[in-house]
Amino acid sequence: MKSILTFCCCLLALGAQAQPGIDEMQQAQQNLRSSFFSALDLSLVIAALFGIVGAVRIYHNWQMGQPRIDQQVAAWFFAAFFMVLAGAFLRAAFGL
Repeated sequence: MKSILTFCCCLLALGAQAQPGIDEMQQAQQNLRSSFFSALDLSLVIAALFGIVGAVRIYHNWQMGQPRIDQQVAAWFFAAFFMVLAGAFLRAAFGL
């Protein structure tokens, strides 16, 4: 019984040594940060595009005499706001 328990502990110790360490994980994270846009940067770019397109469409509808543009203003604003929050969430969740 003791020999089986000792054998299992040795196998677990070998498996633990095969895992990458803290230094390797930090190096991989640094490589990802240097290679890619962060999720926050990407979401800010998309939010800016939403804001520009929304502003142009709302201005066009306003000039055409549409009586109710309040819903469009709110929809475009909250779409851009959602993208900013999504980027912050992704940055917090994944650390990139």
